[in-house]
Amino acid sequence: MALPNGPVTASSEAEAVLFDLVDVYDRAYEAAAAELSLSPAQACLLGRLDERRGMSALAEELGCDASNITQIVARLEALGLVTREPNPRDRRVRLVTRTPQGDEINHRFAAAFTFARTAVERLSPDEQNQLTALLRKALS
Repeated sequence: MALPNGPVTASSEAEAVLFDLVDVYDRAYEAAAAELSLSPAQACLLGRLDERRGMSALAEELGCDASNITQIVARLEALGLVTREPNPRDRRVRLVTRTPQGDEINHRFAAAFTFARTAVERLSPDEQNQLTALLRKALS
């Protein structure tokens, strides 16, 4: 699922480095998911289930069509990593939760996906604070 590395022509060195960062991050995420026989989408969804979540809430949060979430959840359910159950307050709504096996796989994924931790550890505490502030400013 790797995408091309940045635009045809980056408008600045900062933009080019940002595209490189995103590219390396995505590749590391894909590799960590593949180690556990998961797709990146499956690993991402599994990681968002620290508590029971509605399927439509997951779709909105991940910016996906509800049918995509349904397919991802169905695959995770077939692997025994999640369960779906009716919401006691609205039986039309299905709630998704990780199983104990899903918790274990999620923990293993978190341990395998080291890119962000490793990258940040290369920076001093002051550099980490500066990076955090700059990224927040760029995202605002």
